[in-house]
Amino acid sequence: MAVTIKSEREIELMREAGRILATVHEELKNIIQPGVSTLDIDKKANELIRSYDCIPSFLNYNGFPASVCVSINEQVVHGIPNKKTFLKEGDIVSLDCGVIYKGYQSDAARTWAVGEISEEAKKLINVTQESFYEGIKFAKSGNHLHEISAAIQDYVESFGFSIVRDLVGHGIGTAMHEEPQIPNFRQKRRGIKLEPGMTLAIEPMVNAGRYDVYWEDDDWTVVTDDGSLSAHYENTILITDGEPEILSILK
Repeated sequence: MAVTIKSEREIELMREAGRILATVHEELKNIIQPGVSTLDIDKKANELIRSYDCIPSFLNYNGFPASVCVSINEQVVHGIPNKKTFLKEGDIVSLDCGVIYKGYQSDAARTWAVGEISEEAKKLINVTQESFYEGIKFAKSGNHLHEISAAIQDYVESFGFSIVRDLVGHGIGTAMHEEPQIPNFRQKRRGIKLEPGMTLAIEPMVNAGRYDVYWEDDDWTVVTDDGSLSAHYENTILITDGEPEILSILK
């Protein structure tokens, strides 16, 4: 499937989807505290998304049973919420969530501290977020896709962390996963040339230890192979004639 170029009307719908998703993330942040179950977070996410007349794009996507992925500590992504898992003081928790607004999607992830966390965990969260911003410095019309990938890896590794290789970002629009795939690490080829109207989900996943991961028995939850902490930061962006526009943050 070719990379889609969005019309102005489609872009406006994706802007609204992104604004709603950014609001959902900010409201979910307010309930992150010790003693909260991951199922509580999922119920709140579902309630919030539907309150904005949106559909939770993750719910039942390829069989995923929840509206938000809740991944704690060594869990990289796709953690399944449940009533028996509770946040604890010192944890870090990644929330990955998506909404569908009038047929158009937005996808974003954040990693939050649960109470007081270690200095290493703070550094990991900050580096992961900043690696996204380092990457999108190259998300400009006329540049090539894999310039984003290289910038993310270079930034992450300069702090002694590693970038996950088994999972990548993606195009987004009427479907959650569209072309192109967007690695967060260097490629031999330059990748496609970026054009105005492309909408991309850029999502570095960063491990404090090695980059190796494995899938748990539920076939969803991805975990660091060495048990080290992992953080995730993602936004849906729009390629323009100038600087990229981040659709899934509050202006």
